[in-house]
Amino acid sequence: MDYGTWPRVFVVDVEGNGAQPPDLVEVAAIPVVNGSPVPSSARSSLIRPPHPITPFAMRVHHITNQDVATAPTWQQVGAQVHADLEGAWIAAHNAHVDYGVLLRHIPQWRPAGVLDTLRLARATYPAASGYSLDALIELTGIDLAAVPGQRHRAGFDAHATALLLLDLAAHYDTWDALIAAAVPPGVPGAPLPATPSSEEQTLW
Repeated sequence: MDYGTWPRVFVVDVEGNGAQPPDLVEVAAIPVVNGSPVPSSARSSLIRPPHPITPFAMRVHHITNQDVATAPTWQQVGAQVHADLEGAWIAAHNAHVDYGVLLRHIPQWRPAGVLDTLRLARATYPAASGYSLDALIELTGIDLAAVPGQRHRAGFDAHATALLLLDLAAHYDTWDALIAAAVPPGVPGAPLPATPSSEEQTLW
């Protein structure tokens, strides 16, 4: 894989308040450049949601209502998130969740494409016993010791997913081969179906 051929890619992760549909309480994005995540250019922000964080959500990500009491609202940070991600490819684990939440918050946003490391892992490791982020980190032997933060926080999970993306990408020769395996149908960047040749279109 020639990482120099990659377009602009951000690995993203979001945490919600447990409402349906969820309000954001944390968002993180880390760029991948020349085959490496770039923590110095990562963005991560707590967000004060319009509704309280539910006890269930707090048990997952350990972000409390007190933690976000003085955090900026989405109205204060959303424009910057949009500017960072506009026109870029995004990647996430089980990406339709993160993409869907972000798109609901930024309806006018148009990423270049969406990579799903869950879909990619299933194609790359079809015999794996599990496809959660934790299971795949264990399977691949990725070392997270130097990743700051903790599991289920947006910054940590985005960084861990970036490392997983790169491990998976090493199994593919080209960017086009990678996106063919990693982009779910119906999202930006999905390869177009092959156009039948004129001979195939002929009715006999």
